[in-house]
Amino acid sequence: MSLRATEVVRLLTVNGGTLAVAESLTGGLVAAEITSVPGASKVFRGSVTAYATDLKHRLLGVDATLLDQRGAVDPQVAAQMAAGVRKALGADWGLATTGVAGPDPQDGQDVGTVYVAVDGPFAEGAGSASGGKVRQLRLNGDRAEIRMESVRSVLALLLAELAGEQTGNERAQDTERNGGF
Repeated sequence: MSLRATEVVRLLTVNGGTLAVAESLTGGLVAAEITSVPGASKVFRGSVTAYATDLKHRLLGVDATLLDQRGAVDPQVAAQMAAGVRKALGADWGLATTGVAGPDPQDGQDVGTVYVAVDGPFAEGAGSASGGKVRQLRLNGDRAEIRMESVRSVLALLLAELAGEQTGNERAQDTERNGGF
């Protein structure tokens, strides 16, 4: 169990939020990391491991034309996976991973090309046009290293959002305590 996963579960618990995960190249490692934390059952709704490209469309609602034109390793695919799992599993937050862990390139993308995404209740104007945030990674290492760094990166992306949400809540509580609105 990692410190990031522990902090994600803690912040979701404090904020009363829930999480769902859509995974491709990580094959369930993000879900395993989250569920290794005691108390995760209070916040973790579940996961979809959509390793096959057609499952990204059928289970997560990723646009079929997008998948046909760009392949599964694409920032918009990652964003739609995160939004799709959030909707499908009824969670406040959705995470997604898609990319190439190797040993060979895929969909015209080099080994180490990864997209991680988060979709959630962002403050107005904070998200992208699709309502989520995507980060492109260019990772080095072997297959196992690329997959584990993808897990760390997607948890860090969510953690940044949750920490910002927590900071905003703490400011609001402090303002109320001091007679403000």
